[in-house]
Amino acid sequence: MDNNDSLARVSIFGHEYTVKAPADSTYIKNIAEYVDTKMREVQEGMPDGQSTERIAILAAMNISDELFTNNKNNENFSSEVENKVQSLIEIIDENI
Repeated sequence: MDNNDSLARVSIFGHEYTVKAPADSTYIKNIAEYVDTKMREVQEGMPDGQSTERIAILAAMNISDELFTNNKNNENFSSEVENKVQSLIEIIDENI
């Protein structure tokens, strides 16, 4: 184990896992809780008897959608900031 790696015992969808990662164990546990919550949300929206694998895949797709949406929003925000900065630079250049 690397000196920077942490071990954390987590529970996701009724299964216990020991996770080793280069992050604080509290952070690892928060991620696991988030995944568990997303899987339970998916399960609530589906008929009974769905496999854990199916629920995990759908939860992973939902989490990926959130990531892609956030990345797109960040790109849009960065672009807006760059445009405003460029406009300000042009205004300053005109008035110097």
